Amino acid sequence: MILCSEETIAQYTTSGVWGSVTLDALVKRAAQTNPHQLALVDAPDRAQWTGGKPRKLTFKQAEEEINRIAAFFSAVGLEPDKVIGIQAPNTVDTVLTMLGAWRAGLIVSPFPLHWRHREILQALSTVGAKAFITADRIEARFLGEDARDAAADYFSLKFVFGLGSSVPDGVLELAPLVQQYAEAAETVGRSADKNAANHIATLTWIQTKHGPAPVPRSHNHWISAGLMPFLEARLKTKANLVVPFVACGMTGIGAGLVPWLLSEGTLHLHHPIALHSLTDHARTVDADYVLVPGALAPHIDEALQGWNTAVTAVWSPTSTRPARYKSNGTFIDLHVLEDFGFVAKLRGTNVLPNKLELGNVHAPSGNIHGPVLMSLDTLDNGDETLITLQGAMVPSANWPDAETCLELTESGCTQTNLPVQIANGAISDFGRTGTIAPDSSELPHLDMIYSAFPGVSEAAAFLVEDEVLGARLMVAVVPSEGATVDVDAFYAYLDAERVSLAMLPHRIFSLRSLPRSEAGEVDRTRLARRSQPREKTAVA
Repeated sequence: MILCSEETIAQYTTSGVWGSVTLDALVKRAAQTNPHQLALVDAPDRAQWTGGKPRKLTFKQAEEEINRIAAFFSAVGLEPDKVIGIQAPNTVDTVLTMLGAWRAGLIVSPFPLHWRHREILQALSTVGAKAFITADRIEARFLGEDARDAAADYFSLKFVFGLGSSVPDGVLELAPLVQQYAEAAETVGRSADKNAANHIATLTWIQTKHGPAPVPRSHNHWISAGLMPFLEARLKTKANLVVPFVACGMTGIGAGLVPWLLSEGTLHLHHPIALHSLTDHARTVDADYVLVPGALAPHIDEALQGWNTAVTAVWSPTSTRPARYKSNGTFIDLHVLEDFGFVAKLRGTNVLPNKLELGNVHAPSGNIHGPVLMSLDTLDNGDETLITLQGAMVPSANWPDAETCLELTESGCTQTNLPVQIANGAISDFGRTGTIAPDSSELPHLDMIYSAFPGVSEAAAFLVEDEVLGARLMVAVVPSEGATVDVDAFYAYLDAERVSLAMLPHRIFSLRSLPRSEAGEVDRTRLARRSQPREKTAVA
């Protein structure tokens, strides 16, 4: 399925940024040129947080398994341009399944790991998915059970496949099924097509006021995105990359999966448990490149001084403000503009990230002769200034029959909902206050969910600022007369209701009544203020 206009394809093909190579074809190329190069490696502690033993494969082995997976998908009737959903942890199995799906000409829609029944069901229905792939578990959460239950409520879903060794009843374990296709034909998938790289590869997700909305991207979109961190980090051939982000959005795919494919190196997958475990992992494999959440990047960079590792600090629109830090090595700030795009810039000798200049974004930054992968502009909507994007990595077409989430300006730029601050012709700040909690518009909906717990007469969700995470979700409950709220039972109730992990409150406060404004509305600001510890005053 091609959604880009012929004019757009011609423009970026003529510029040399777009071509005819698909993501899975990059594996085929590496298998031909460096068949015995180690390609994919699981985290050594994989068995502690998901099913299956750690795996490692060369490019030759990976190519063979990708062909088998593609042959299996084709054999069960999953034809090119059909959509499959996937929600699975950061493992070799997950990456191979995505590559196998692309080899079969399928469109992959990866779901965030914190999604539960409501979001999964809505997403599957929105994109008309024909199959859903999950894992047996991640840490203490059984993903397979959530997938099975969602499938029971979405009748158009044909298959639910599981990765791992302990998938529940009702979920088909994928590995033994794939093994039946050891003699896979290489003709599986889309027939010879010079436009193969312009077909949609993924449907990732952004949050709108109507809920999650799909963002279509072609293979060419993704390769253009991956070129930016690849060139900014000056990654060498056969580089070692450590990636702790799941391949489900701009960071995991664009700054993790694609730079690995471009370098024909080794992708070391990591599941974040503790700061020292990521540092130890990077040292053990002599990493050339490591992706790190922005707030943690200075700590990782300090620990890796002398290791010649390019530390890439990931900043999202909800990240906390960067702390002042001067690196002695290669330190890259990756500004992720939700799933619309990102900008990678070397920090150099500065103690804060470099400002983002409006106009064309070259790769690597500072090289005006490098390819233009995106251009930045702004739009004044009356209340605030929003950032707009255009370029080879930027999606511009909506998924058919889905709620419109990509709107174009008169000049053809993709409009985001990200507010920016402009200083001296450059973007000095973007996004909103950091948060691991839901958007404030969702709080009334959470009030209803929390209030339905037996023994609670009313409840109010509210956000509290946090120095590290940006914001935390809290809830104030008013017990029914003569009742008390059992905290463990409350969380068990939310789990049974399949409430998203992002909507689980960090703390629960029991109050006699909720503070209200003169208009009778819940005063969430007063709740947030009451939850903060009082500052101690000096005594003379």
